[in-house]
Amino acid sequence: MQRIWVWDIWVRIFHWALVLVLIVSFYTMKTEGYPLMFPVDWHARAGYTVLGLLLFRWLWGFFGSRHARFLNFLRSPFESGRYLWLFLRGRAPSYAGHNPLGGWMMLIMLLSLTLQAGSGLFLHDDILFEAPLYGSVSDGTTKLLTTIHNYNGNFLLILVGLHIAAVVVHRLKGEKLVGAMFNGHKRLVSAPVDGPGTRAVQWRAVVMLVLAVGLMTWLWNS
Repeated sequence: MQRIWVWDIWVRIFHWALVLVLIVSFYTMKTEGYPLMFPVDWHARAGYTVLGLLLFRWLWGFFGSRHARFLNFLRSPFESGRYLWLFLRGRAPSYAGHNPLGGWMMLIMLLSLTLQAGSGLFLHDDILFEAPLYGSVSDGTTKLLTTIHNYNGNFLLILVGLHIAAVVVHRLKGEKLVGAMFNGHKRLVSAPVDGPGTRAVQWRAVVMLVLAVGLMTWLWNS
């Protein structure tokens, strides 16, 4: 077994912060939010926080460390299909970062989360709550965004379920993905085809973090 450096601290913080915020978001969306007071407000705040986290992750996908970058883990449909074929036969190569299927799943989840949190900026609850951009579009557009928000929320639950299932499958095959998201390392039987990770460029992370916190602060106070 080889111990390979993979995930920088910023990717790991993003991942677990997103998990916590999504738990709040789904809880307040699918239940009455008890014991939280004003669950609609908490749902909105969770969405604003998700937008800040997503702003950081989209930027980090272009300027972050090696395995955080989209160009590193988004591969062609042919390569992704070949990986699936080899995986089903138990002959898939080892990847330090996202494998070809995991890379596309990551992108789909980011797009779906961005659509979900972004559409929520234009909604209201017909009683007390109005999102920051409510009223900036027509009633017809608001209704369309409400429909998208509702359906995409259920789609996100499916994606989360698929993600958890993939983690379980990889664990049964000996790859501890959860542990890597805590300590940044993976233990692999063979050398990964995409090579080890690199350390984060700290000053870039600080700049992006300031932008993300600025966005969240503006939305929370709107």
